[in-house]
Amino acid sequence: MKYILEGLEKAFESRARLGIMSVLMVNDWVEFTEMKEALGMSDGNVASHIQALEKLGYVHVRKEFRGKKPVTSYAATLPGKKTFENHLDALEKLINTKD
Repeated sequence: MKYILEGLEKAFESRARLGIMSVLMVNDWVEFTEMKEALGMSDGNVASHIQALEKLGYVHVRKEFRGKKPVTSYAATLPGKKTFENHLDALEKLINTKD
């Protein structure tokens, strides 16, 4: 019981970041507009949370042009996927812990 919270990743405490990583875990690449719509978040919220996850090395950001239109897409990195899986495992252990 002493180390019950040890496996939880602080970066995923935010509801927005938890949502972003959840979307990225089941998709190879997700475009900015898809992410924003899937999570019901504003442009600024998506951008700031993605930036924080990118700094940690959990998300890869790809910027490209389609014609003259800029398109930004996101994918979970391998370390990001592993850390998120560990976080989910820790949550499951927490839920299943009996007094």
